[in-house]
Amino acid sequence: MHPYEHPLFLNFIVYFNKNQDYFECHEVLEEYWKSIPNYTKDHPLTAFILLSTGLYHWRRGNMDGAYRTLVKAEKRMREIRKLDVRYTVAIDFKKLVHDTEQSVRLVKNSEPFSPFPIALTSVSLQRSVEELASSMNLLPVGSDAVIHKHMLRDRSDILAEREKKKRRH
Repeated sequence: MHPYEHPLFLNFIVYFNKNQDYFECHEVLEEYWKSIPNYTKDHPLTAFILLSTGLYHWRRGNMDGAYRTLVKAEKRMREIRKLDVRYTVAIDFKKLVHDTEQSVRLVKNSEPFSPFPIALTSVSLQRSVEELASSMNLLPVGSDAVIHKHMLRDRSDILAEREKKKRRH
């Protein structure tokens, strides 16, 4: 199976392009990435995870976090082009790298959030994304439920883990 045909990658594209739910983009791709045997931080999927995380931070006004994360995403995308051609087909990867570079520049200059879609070059992938999107109940673009998603969910397990780590130090 081509990496882009994986159901979780299709979910990622729907969330990224249809309602800019970058938090969900991160969640579904992290699940996909961790399902790969012997996954590492050098895996091509991490570029997309970092891109989603950077855009999430940017839209929420965390310019430092957005900048650091988008720079890492851009670097990983450049490595993908050299290492794994499977990740550079079916989407307009050149445009994706350009859009990521542009985002890095905008964030560095403290410009307002400027989303972009991932351009698909495969008719088959586009069809799969459209079919999946029509069956999903997506949150509205720009809604608080999308923009501040991590703050609106139950975070008690995360906060408890942080507290444990503090006590150990």
